[in-house]
Amino acid sequence: MLDVNSIESIRALCRNLPAGDPDAAEAARARQAQLTKPPGSLGRLEEFAATLAYWQGRAMPRLDRVEALVFAGSHGIAARGVSAFPADVTAQMVANFAHGGAAINQLARQAGVGLTVVPLDVARPTADFTQGPAMIEAEFVAAVKAGFDGVPPDADLVCVGEMGIANTTTAAAVAAALFGGTGADWVGRGTGVDDAGLARKAATVDAALACHGAALADPLAALQRVGGRELAAIFGAALAARMRRVPVLLDGFVATAAAAPLGRIAEGGLAHAFAGHVSAEAQHGKLLENLGLAPILDLGMRLGEASGACLAVNVLRGALACHVGMATFAEAGVSGG
Repeated sequence: MLDVNSIESIRALCRNLPAGDPDAAEAARARQAQLTKPPGSLGRLEEFAATLAYWQGRAMPRLDRVEALVFAGSHGIAARGVSAFPADVTAQMVANFAHGGAAINQLARQAGVGLTVVPLDVARPTADFTQGPAMIEAEFVAAVKAGFDGVPPDADLVCVGEMGIANTTTAAAVAAALFGGTGADWVGRGTGVDDAGLARKAATVDAALACHGAALADPLAALQRVGGRELAAIFGAALAARMRRVPVLLDGFVATAAAAPLGRIAEGGLAHAFAGHVSAEAQHGKLLENLGLAPILDLGMRLGEASGACLAVNVLRGALACHVGMATFAEAGVSGG
């Protein structure tokens, strides 16, 4: 059993991440070179197939079981006026997910993706992280474990997303802790705040940075102190996926910030992750650049819920349809192979 029952055990896993299968990736690339097309003409689709092969350990990867995990949490900083929506929308949206009425329900169904929504004590917000840690260690570990345990070991791919009023401010605080800068460098309009709301978001992040100081230099401590339960769960899911060699599709700014500590603790810690899209949230592109992740899609979305990740599944399915289904030059009797 993999131990995620303390911060130190979580840290130990982060420092002992498994690699994929280079032979499978090489075999996939060799097949791409023999398919009936000019070399490299499918662009990034060819590399997507090789990356999936590397992590799945098979030259002919598949996406038979794709799961979307959406984690929901509530935030104490919502009381600071950092969102255009009231805090009780989080619980209301969890109910909407359950009734199939949200965008993610439609997009997951269209993409052939299983959907699991995990509410994390949404009736009890995290503490205001401008005054102290958002979560005590036990709360943080429990949230990480919820995400870790949510990853099916037989999944071919996992998408991660979130729901939580005020969590773009939380994500901005995590990003600032991990990569430096001020609140103004990382906040965006989130649910659509006006200029005054944007200033409150920046001030909230700055207050958090001042409150926690040097303790934020530790990526796990940063996630505990200025994160949220749903962010900790996404981190746990990304870690579990890596330990099980399951590739991951990250959604938007919040999901990317949540997974980012894994990339900060260990070099190549997010090598198994795809960026599903770059969202319209102001600093998502900068965060992806810091992590060395190139987005699959750019559609101006800023919804969360794993919506962009689920749309990107369609692109990966297209990549594999070509990789598996196309004929080689020899099979098709076409000159040039």
